[in-house]
Amino acid sequence: MHRQDNRQAAVSRRITNTIFLSESIFSAAFIATVTLLSVNAALLSGADTLAGLPTTMGLIGRAALAVPMGWLMDRAGRRVVMVLGYSIGALGMATGAWAVQSFSFVLLCVSSLIVGVNSATSQQARFIAAEVWPSGRRARVIGFIVFAGTIGAIGGPLLVSPTSALATTLGFEENAGPYLVGVGLLTLAALLVAALVRPDPLRIGRQYDTPAQGRAESSPATRVVREIFADHTVQLAVASMVVGQLVMTLIMVITPVHMLHEHHTNGEISFVFMAHTLGMFGFAFLTGWLIGLLGARPMIAFGAVVLVISSIMAALAANLIALTVALFLLGLGWNFCFVAGSSLLTGALHPTERGRIQGANDALVALASGAGSLSTGAIFASGGMIAVGAVGLGLTLAFVALAAWLNQRRTPATLGMS
Repeated sequence: MHRQDNRQAAVSRRITNTIFLSESIFSAAFIATVTLLSVNAALLSGADTLAGLPTTMGLIGRAALAVPMGWLMDRAGRRVVMVLGYSIGALGMATGAWAVQSFSFVLLCVSSLIVGVNSATSQQARFIAAEVWPSGRRARVIGFIVFAGTIGAIGGPLLVSPTSALATTLGFEENAGPYLVGVGLLTLAALLVAALVRPDPLRIGRQYDTPAQGRAESSPATRVVREIFADHTVQLAVASMVVGQLVMTLIMVITPVHMLHEHHTNGEISFVFMAHTLGMFGFAFLTGWLIGLLGARPMIAFGAVVLVISSIMAALAANLIALTVALFLLGLGWNFCFVAGSSLLTGALHPTERGRIQGANDALVALASGAGSLSTGAIFASGGMIAVGAVGLGLTLAFVALAAWLNQRRTPATLGMS
């Protein structure tokens, strides 16, 4: 038995490390292209007002395909859909290179839409890696996969200059470089998953979750979506991720504009965002460990507290240091809510439910991103950073009230969940 457990642990480590590597590759390729996306949009459209449209198209692609991709994962398995996602992403990157080379704004928007489909499958990676481990290890694994975003946050921008130079050398437009390299990187990610994510994580998850954690053995696969979302644990998990994403996007997106109005330099803006990215991804592995130690619900509560503090600080920050701390805390609060919410959601679902429900959750998170980015400009125009911070504070406090109410209504069957 001990030898069999060691073999299973070795398989789980291989699958987890492969997913971490493939997600790091995707993150680096994605952020390298996003770094120049608004610039390419402005150049190809000839209008600065359209600079954000490709980003919106990417969010539409991610939100629209998250549920179908999740449904397909429950039917065809995790590996097949991950390979499909990375392959579609490579197609999107090729379309982006074609758009830049042919000076086509329409093709650039199509490219972002296609890559958004890859984002829909990529968002499921943390859940897929977690289900190949026993329940006590899953929070740490989710944190580990989210930490892969750090690779992209650092490596993506670093790829821009050398890939642009390579494109010029090969006779392509300079800004096509990140897209061209992205084709190769995402193809590599697809091949890694196809070769090394075996056996399918869905099969392993069924072995660990029979019967489903914390529930009676009562054919959970027959639950309809409405019944699943009526579960207070599912509601809390989804709300923590959606509200965390909304508050984070609301404040993050408008901060460069605010700093520009306050006459900060581009270097100072970059410094603040480096601190924000560090808060988002740099401590994800530690967050997973803390969830395993303290439980998911307390970490969601800590995340809400940090978001409250960051909302107040962002509104009142009078200098660069205060704004840097505020944005770091904003990222950290998002991290706590996102990783803990992901862990809580995984534990509340049967393996045959996870793909479609986690896909629905990620669609809601993408819509929250869109809502935050679309509304923050109008809020800022009406009252500056004080208004933006006040809205972020209000949303977080509303979530705290909702979480307290949901916690009171926990059923006996869910009291054993973290």
